[in-house]
Amino acid sequence: MPSCKGVVFGVLGLLITQVWAAGPTEQVFFDDFSYRSSTELAHGGWKARSKNGHPGVEGAAWREDALSVVEDPKQSGNTLLRLTAKSNGAGAGTVQAQLCHERKYLEGTYAARVRFSDAPTLGVDGDPIIQTFYAVSPLKHDFDPQFSEIDWEYLPNGGWGSDKTRLYGITWQTVRLEPWQSFNQSHEEFRHFDGWHVLMMQVANGKVRWFVDGEPTDEHGGRNYPVVPMSINFSLWFAPVGLLPANHGERVYEQDVDWVYHVRGAVQTFSEVNAAVQALRDQQVTRVDKVPAMQPALASTCDF
Repeated sequence: MPSCKGVVFGVLGLLITQVWAAGPTEQVFFDDFSYRSSTELAHGGWKARSKNGHPGVEGAAWREDALSVVEDPKQSGNTLLRLTAKSNGAGAGTVQAQLCHERKYLEGTYAARVRFSDAPTLGVDGDPIIQTFYAVSPLKHDFDPQFSEIDWEYLPNGGWGSDKTRLYGITWQTVRLEPWQSFNQSHEEFRHFDGWHVLMMQVANGKVRWFVDGEPTDEHGGRNYPVVPMSINFSLWFAPVGLLPANHGERVYEQDVDWVYHVRGAVQTFSEVNAAVQALRDQQVTRVDKVPAMQPALASTCDF
């Protein structure tokens, strides 16, 4: 979603802080999606979206069966999370996918190994498909001052008023959905990202730093810095304007996720994240969650 410049707001809501009993490097969340089927995702604390609404195509459905666990064709014994979105050009014929974890993540390092796709697996190419990895809190009302979101979005066929292929890194302050008005910082990489990539965000000391495959892309901060705990999410959806018409037939797009990782309260480099993930895999640890829930626990509604 594109950036808008300039905003007059007062001081944002309280910055959430918490005293941790364990050292921050011990507070790790990791999942490599070693499930037998998508029905087991709930065992890892995940929730599939089923509620219709923003974002995406008006009238589209968000369906649990748009999520699956598949064998990795490149690595024997490895499994992947797969998100599938499809459309026949009409809202009623469009299905989108979203998966959310608990709402308990704020400062620290976020990373995921994600496979983006430049073309559909079925049908003609050209729909404004949006492939994401992000963390977000609920938007309670227009211009909610405690809304927080850090968001990777890949648009292989363009969208948001431009047909350019690009990868967005966006740090949000707040937004109004109708009529649309947003306040955020964003960076765009204008190139193709078809294939596997490690996406990373460091959230610490008032700055959000963005990395793709270990290369820094941008740094955000100020009023856009996250202020409340967020859920970790993946989603695959279509921009609300620009779908190919129905006479093009059905189109199906996929996004895969190999693993996701977060360490709370610590800044880790790309090399340190990869080393930590590899160490967990070498120990045959398929998932671990030592990030404590907020007290009281916050609901992860998985509807944004």
